[in-house]
Amino acid sequence: MKTILPVLFALLAFLARPADAAKPNVLFLFADDMRADSVAALGNPVVKTPNLDSIARRGFVFNNAYCLGGNSPAVCTPSRNMMLSGNAFFRWKDFQPPTGAKGSISPGDGPNFPLTMQAAGYETYHHGKRGNTATLIQAKFEHSKYLQNDTAERESGEPGKEIADAASAFIKGESRDKARPFFMYLAFGNPHDPRVAAKKYLDQYDRAKIPLMKNYKPVHPFDNGEMTVRDEQLSPWPRTEDEIRKTLHEYYATITAMDFHIGRILQALKDGGQFDNTLILFSADQGIAVGSHGLLGKQNLYDAGMKSPLFFAGPGIPKGRSDALVYLLDIYPTVADFVDAPTPAGIDGRSFKPVIAGAAKAAREELFFAYRHVQRAWRDDRWKIIRYPEVNVTQLFDLRNDPDEVNNLAGKPEHAARTAELLAKLNAAQPKFGDDLPLTVANPKPAAWTPPSNDDLKKAAGAAKQDKQNKKKKK
Repeated sequence: MKTILPVLFALLAFLARPADAAKPNVLFLFADDMRADSVAALGNPVVKTPNLDSIARRGFVFNNAYCLGGNSPAVCTPSRNMMLSGNAFFRWKDFQPPTGAKGSISPGDGPNFPLTMQAAGYETYHHGKRGNTATLIQAKFEHSKYLQNDTAERESGEPGKEIADAASAFIKGESRDKARPFFMYLAFGNPHDPRVAAKKYLDQYDRAKIPLMKNYKPVHPFDNGEMTVRDEQLSPWPRTEDEIRKTLHEYYATITAMDFHIGRILQALKDGGQFDNTLILFSADQGIAVGSHGLLGKQNLYDAGMKSPLFFAGPGIPKGRSDALVYLLDIYPTVADFVDAPTPAGIDGRSFKPVIAGAAKAAREELFFAYRHVQRAWRDDRWKIIRYPEVNVTQLFDLRNDPDEVNNLAGKPEHAARTAELLAKLNAAQPKFGDDLPLTVANPKPAAWTPPSNDDLKKAAGAAKQDKQNKKKKK
């Protein structure tokens, strides 16, 4: 009863608002390359995130929020476009998968998040990184700013400061229309590499005591189709424990620095008397491996790569936690639902407000994932299957008993029927999003993989550069 009453009172207070009550402000904090388990309040025993913790602990947390995937190695770009448009990347005109299917809209076509919020009476504000982002949609914000230099900001030692400075000034009213509520979308460039945090943040950690993930491996066990992408070349193979602890030290310290500057934004809300009337949500474009499964990047469909933190706090949001399955592209229609904006029609996103309000336990029964033409996956509330078509490899995980995706059950005889059943469900989910990639190829590549030498990488980089130059000459 003690846990039910706060939720009930918050819900009744929200439902009892007068019809003409002032709409809440909306502050959307969006990180770059941040794992779902990289906030202390969400269970990380090492990372220091007091300001994010303060939001999560007074609000509603989603344990299973995912990016749908990506059609390019820079997953940041499709993730942001999907989140701001509510549509899977398969819908876009510029998406050309190997099988020839093609989308019918561009990422910038409406409806989209800023236009919906503006139509609902909001003054819209965006500030974020320049590279690998949703430029066509972000141009629809009334105020749209970019970091002066992404790399310089990341190497400044104070990641998040530039955005926090400008956001705090805007909240204080120096350049906003105080007659309207505001919708602020702050798309940080952190903790994406290069990860540089000032000494005061690094000193908050003892590198030797940073634990490795339960699914740490020195090398990924087979070729997943993207083994030597840029992100995977940030550390040598095999991934040693010392190297991964160094990576995690820099990663956590960068998050702590960003958290500090998020705290400054929250303080600006309090100083301006806007805190209690602001719906605050935090998420990230996707996760990142940083040592899980022998990988470093986000070009994979493990939970480490595609799962994001997601929590809400503010007016109308009860305190709670849910295992409901949601996509990041569901955030847009959900926020629209909360501020009484018309729910956009014809998009892939679905509002999960009923889950927050306690009217439903689930938002989706299943999730489908895709990364380029090399990986596909599907999950429900317990099982997850990942398929690698180019090498005809399948992984099956029991997430209820193996949340770290350590034990592959696909090759076990007792799971043969389940593996076949879930592959069929994966295949059935594909056309729902416009995907027609075959899950099996006639002549698969060898699944075995040996890490390349430095000379091999240099030769590959030179060949790629020459190929790019040749393509330019042909044009």
